[in-house]
Amino acid sequence: MLEPKQIKNDAEELMQSAVMYLDDALAHIRAGKASVRILDPIKVEYYGAMTPLTNVSTITTPDARTIQIQPWEKNMLSVIERALINSNIGLAPNNNGEVIRLIIPPLTEERRRDLAKQCKAEAENAKVSIRNARRDAIDTLKKQIKEGLPEDAEKDAEDEVQKLHDKYIRQIDEVYAKKEKEIMTV
Repeated sequence: MLEPKQIKNDAEELMQSAVMYLDDALAHIRAGKASVRILDPIKVEYYGAMTPLTNVSTITTPDARTIQIQPWEKNMLSVIERALINSNIGLAPNNNGEVIRLIIPPLTEERRRDLAKQCKAEAENAKVSIRNARRDAIDTLKKQIKEGLPEDAEKDAEDEVQKLHDKYIRQIDEVYAKKEKEIMTV
C-alpha cells in the first residue's frame, strides 16, 4: 500500500516539473529583447560531434537588441554562421571576421499578439499537466481505500493535493503574466 504522503510528493514533483517546463518554454520565445537562451537548441559540428553552441563560443548580450557570439576558434565562425542560418530562430547573422552578431528586430503589434497567444497556449498545456497530476493522485488515493487506507486520511490527502494544485496553477499564472507583460511592453 502506498502512503498518502508519497502519493502527494509524487504529484507535487510532477507539478513542479510542469512549471519548470513552462518557464523553459517561455524563455525560448523571443520577446523583442536579446536573450542568449534562444540559442540553446542550436548545435554545431565540432571535431565530428554535434556540440551545443554555448560549448564552442562565448555568447553575450552587449545591449537589449544584440546577441554577440565569439567562437573560441576562428575556424568555427563559418560553421556557427551556417548553423544559425539553418536554425529556425529567424535571425540573420552578421559576421565581421571576429564575432557574429544577431540583431533582434523590434516586434510589430501583430507579432506581439501572436507571441502572447503562443505563451498562453504553453501556459494552458502546463495547467493541463498539473490537472492530470492532481487527477492521477486522487485516483491513486481512491484505490488505496480498497487496500485499507482510512477514508478520512484519503480525504485529508485529497485536500492537500488540491491545495498543491491551486498553488502551482497560481505559479503558472504568475509566470505567464510576467512573460505577457514582457512581450507587450514596447
